[in-house]
Amino acid sequence: MADSQTATRKSVQRLERDLREIEPAELGRDMVQYARDYARDNPEAAALWCFGIGFVLGWKLKIW
Repeated sequence: MADSQTATRKSVQRLERDLREIEPAELGRDMVQYARDYARDNPEAAALWCFGIGFVLGWKLKIW
């Protein structure tokens, strides 16, 4: 039981250290790359997401 707790504690410490090392710019690049990969793999779903987001933004931000 103690070995399991020790391993879990070390995993959490490693994860915390890794999260502190992530740069916001790198995170942004990763998100953009993920979105591009998703759109390449699922073009129909990506197009529907873009249409839906554009529709909602256009509806909420209309100027008239």
